[in-house]
Amino acid sequence: MPRQKKTVKPVKEPSEELEAEDVLFKPKLQLKIKELDWTQKQRDFFRLGLDDNTRIVILSGPAGTSKTLMAVYCGLKLMNEGKVSDMMYLRSAVESSEAKLGFLPGSAEEKLSFYNLPFLDKISELVANASPQRLITENKIEMFPVNFARGLNWSHKFVILDEAQNSTKKELTTVLTRLSKGSKCFILGDPMQTDLRHGTGGALEKMMHIFGDEESAAAGVVTFKLDEEDIMRDELVKFLVKKLRAFD
Repeated sequence: MPRQKKTVKPVKEPSEELEAEDVLFKPKLQLKIKELDWTQKQRDFFRLGLDDNTRIVILSGPAGTSKTLMAVYCGLKLMNEGKVSDMMYLRSAVESSEAKLGFLPGSAEEKLSFYNLPFLDKISELVANASPQRLITENKIEMFPVNFARGLNWSHKFVILDEAQNSTKKELTTVLTRLSKGSKCFILGDPMQTDLRHGTGGALEKMMHIFGDEESAAAGVVTFKLDEEDIMRDELVKFLVKKLRAFD
């Protein structure tokens, strides 16, 4: 009898498809995420942040370096891949002016909504087929102040702590110790823009220092630093940041 030819199936690279056990949350809607004109350093950040071994990223950089945009992009990618269930956006409720929140008109929810505008703007900028309101309604994104995090347990969530230069050591510790299985956390901040009173800031810079070693990297905690050359907003902003570093 003639020998039958065996059908050889092409071997797929690991990056071509996700393993079944890696897809924990099959999304109802595949988000169309816009690919922007990313720089090489931003692409390096994505490789680091989206690596399965990375659990916590501490990102420091001046205004205009697209820190929030980059973090939101990573969160959307992970939701599309089914690796996290939803995205959470946290900020410290610290005012950056003399007008205190308590004296501004509106309910507590309306006052705090202003803190979420940068996050919602980035969602609108990156997602082509769903509005931020739809993602809120479907419980894919949620937003609240850092001090609401105490006592919570976050499993398979993507967490962004923005404007972390305004978070104290206690607040940063609270957020980091909420993380449970399958969660990632991106801590973002610009030490130049702290609104904390003298003597209460500096926690972000200290975190960058103590977790910037090989032991932390092996545990899945990494740091990434951007500088003036990475500013994408405008050449004027790049000039201003350089000059303002000398301002005491």
